[in-house]
Amino acid sequence: MTPKAEAQDSRFDLLKWLAVVALVVVGVVGNLYYSASPILYRVLALLVLAAVAGFIALQTAKGKSFFTLVKEARTEIRKVVWPTRQETMQTTLIVVAVVLVMALLLWGLDSLLGWLISLIVG
Repeated sequence: MTPKAEAQDSRFDLLKWLAVVALVVVGVVGNLYYSASPILYRVLALLVLAAVAGFIALQTAKGKSFFTLVKEARTEIRKVVWPTRQETMQTTLIVVAVVLVMALLLWGLDSLLGWLISLIVG
């Protein structure tokens, strides 16, 4: 891309972001103005406005880079080796056991220190 074309893209990006902000403002104000209307109609109108605003936002440079990030994140999530149910249960039980042991140790230490302080203070 030439620098002149990039400058025009960024100028149009600003207009697109202003359109997105305007749609959000219209949604908020419209929702308040039509508060007596059934909620189904208001939710549908907000969903349509959100879809249009999202589509416009995805046409900007930052929107395209965000969409690329989301696609790459989904690809990385597919590469994750998730633990089996048995591994999850074993890890959970180990964590619960360690928490209980630490709770008992801290309770015992607190009781011991409280007893020692009460002996000193009288």
